[in-house]
Amino acid sequence: MRAILIIARNEIGVLRDVTTKVAEKGGNIVYAQSFLIHRGEHTGKAQIYLEIEGGDFEAMLKEIKEIETVEVAREEDTFEDIFGKRIIVLGGGALVSQVAFGAISEADRHNLRGERISVDTMPVVGEEEIASAVRAVGRLHRASALVLAGGLMGGKITKEVVELKKQGIPVIALKMFGSVPEVADLVVSDPVMAGTLAVMEVSNKAKFDINRVKGREL
Repeated sequence: MRAILIIARNEIGVLRDVTTKVAEKGGNIVYAQSFLIHRGEHTGKAQIYLEIEGGDFEAMLKEIKEIETVEVAREEDTFEDIFGKRIIVLGGGALVSQVAFGAISEADRHNLRGERISVDTMPVVGEEEIASAVRAVGRLHRASALVLAGGLMGGKITKEVVELKKQGIPVIALKMFGSVPEVADLVVSDPVMAGTLAVMEVSNKAKFDINRVKGREL
């Protein structure tokens, strides 16, 4: 898989023109990101990032550079190569920090050995807010596991956890009040251990398999 970063004038049809070139050269876009740049020398321009499988990459890059609205087009390393799999940690601030400590420490060990695992945290409270955040995890590129850290979670959060698991993303919850622990893949009392186990679950080299302890409380 290879990636292209494009900076273009913010005009109608730019994305269409770019993706047409990719298709014409036999490329399959497996991930796309597009947004307006809000700072720096390219403020107001459109940034388009594509991850592409197959096709004549050099030819499509050359033709994209020739599009009139395109100002910059270059190959970049993919997000997978740089950041790898993502551990997402949501919940109360103090507990989130402890989960993150375990996850970051464990990820550091694996990354020093050539893996790529990153940790994203967001302190968030409130049933509606946490439910929305859990639902959004399914839309995050490379999200590989979710850890829920809090003292009470249920209701709409539980519903979103069930839906997220259907997408193949394992969910680890701290031991807490509410119905979330009933639907989580694993319940862990120690927040540091929860973060550590999340990384071990997504690692290609660790021997931990959440399916072998699914439904248990540690």
